[in-house]
Amino acid sequence: MRIDRYITKSRIIDLESRDLRGALKELLEAATSRVKNKLDNQRLLRELVAREKTMSTYLGNGVAVPHIRVRMNRRLILSVGRCVSGIDHESGEDYKDIRLIVLLLIGHRERSYLNILSSLARQFQDKEQVDFMIDSVDLRTFRDRILRGFSGASGMPKRRQSRFNQLFFREAATIANAAKCDALLVFGDTVNGPFPVPRAFAGMKVVLVTRTVGSHPQNETQNLSAIIELRSFSDQRLSQLRSAVLIGLTREIFSYNDLICCVGGIPRSNQMDTIVVVDVEREFHSVITREADLLPANVKVEVVERMIAVASTLAVQGREGKPVGCLFVIGDSEKVNSLVKPLVLNPFHGYDEVDRNVIDPFMDETIKEFSSIDGAFIIRGDGVIESAGSLIHAPADFYRGMPSGLGSRHSAAAAISMATECIAIVVSASSGQVTLFRRGAMIPLIDKSNAASL
Repeated sequence: MRIDRYITKSRIIDLESRDLRGALKELLEAATSRVKNKLDNQRLLRELVAREKTMSTYLGNGVAVPHIRVRMNRRLILSVGRCVSGIDHESGEDYKDIRLIVLLLIGHRERSYLNILSSLARQFQDKEQVDFMIDSVDLRTFRDRILRGFSGASGMPKRRQSRFNQLFFREAATIANAAKCDALLVFGDTVNGPFPVPRAFAGMKVVLVTRTVGSHPQNETQNLSAIIELRSFSDQRLSQLRSAVLIGLTREIFSYNDLICCVGGIPRSNQMDTIVVVDVEREFHSVITREADLLPANVKVEVVERMIAVASTLAVQGREGKPVGCLFVIGDSEKVNSLVKPLVLNPFHGYDEVDRNVIDPFMDETIKEFSSIDGAFIIRGDGVIESAGSLIHAPADFYRGMPSGLGSRHSAAAAISMATECIAIVVSASSGQVTLFRRGAMIPLIDKSNAASL
């Protein structure tokens, strides 16, 4: 979504207040000063402050995104405030790290509420990009960098590609053409700057895999067939490979019969050094028997992507320094619910569906907080969490044939994925391995032993 269309320079300010209430008041005034039908700023301020006391909107990297639905004719209004010295607030220590507040007022009729939040959150996943915005020397430069960042043209200084990288791409093209590959997969986090895709790849799908789409300006990505945004916590070459191909399949970017030429290197090294040709059919033969098999019809792609990201984060970070094991069951919730029973009172019971949807980026911390509860998260195909702390009771026949050394979570995940049309994702507390199950078959996605700490 083009967030830059909903913000102007006058709504990008340097905050004078050091407390949250004062900062939100300044941002509300900046956001609504030119709105014809005046809004009740005092009421909005009370609701925003009350919400922060119950659920922090801190995203990390020094950025908070307080948001609220408003009865107005506009789709949304944005205002951005900078406070280099941080914000004081009674809700928690996190606020001392906040240097950028993005206030989001969303129209009460707007249906893509969660998609707007997700699009906005993606703008601030790259810490270097955020620091580049905040550390502007003056307000004029700060405004320019915010607008450029929201439009996808960050303006950050970039190193030029070396001749070696250009040579490497030419050789990759030779291999891809000789192997009759259908697509080129480029791991964009390897380089700091645009990557030169040679003309020799003409006729192939060219797909970029990156942690942060916003770090690659639109003028550098407009000729790509697709972009896959996928977090990686590893300094291993091509660490995102299996997850990237998996997501590419679910989005129908790749097909079951494709050969994919993958080019990458050590993240942030600025030097390509690895070429891998992946035969999709061989890589995923245990899971897919036809192209429509991998993703159940009732499950949205963005839900699977979000839960892979959350599971990967838990695998590496754990919770409060301790390893965490958990199980997420996604899709076919009506049949799944007939095969589970609660171990504890459901912590998500009674909340509106929009407030317990995993697509909302602010749900990540809530999921992580409840990940220590024994039992599984049951998630509908549209992303709504139905329960946590659920015990799976699939028929005993479905537990057979598991490799030795795997625990009860893996057995339960395999069983429920065979008994229903769902996808199950397991985080192992002992090894940090993240594994996806479909029809009882395993797809390892991340190994903590090969992952770098955040």
